[in-house]
Amino acid sequence: MKITINIEEDRTDTEIAIACNQLTPEIEKIIATLRILNQQLVVVKNDETHIIDVSQIIYIESVDRKTFVYTSDNFFESKLKLYEIEERLCQCGFFRASKSCIVQLRHIKSLKADIDRKIRLTLESGEQIMVSRQYADELKKRLGVK
Repeated sequence: MKITINIEEDRTDTEIAIACNQLTPEIEKIIATLRILNQQLVVVKNDETHIIDVSQIIYIESVDRKTFVYTSDNFFESKLKLYEIEERLCQCGFFRASKSCIVQLRHIKSLKADIDRKIRLTLESGEQIMVSRQYADELKKRLGVK
């Protein structure tokens, strides 16, 4: 991989261009990381509103019609529905693992095949999440495992 940086003092904005012969998982990861940089999500905990950087989010799940956002050291509630958050974050390296869960790909530590073509994810935090068979093939493709 070759990285070129051109500093132009009269430029008013920053432009990042990627030239490649095909879109690989490595390049997708770079793109997702760049998109995450300026993304934030408004969440609530103990009747207090917080603004967190999307890069801090490990996973998001829906339980009993409520949406919870998990970071490495805390959890919050979001007023948004899971599908609304997914629409906002799908280009930022997040992946739908099941009907009730979205995971940030860069926080996945390991994968293990489970029964009925499901996949058990172990996250950097040590938590385990099941990927339903409906989403398993797409996960393998996104991670470049397939």
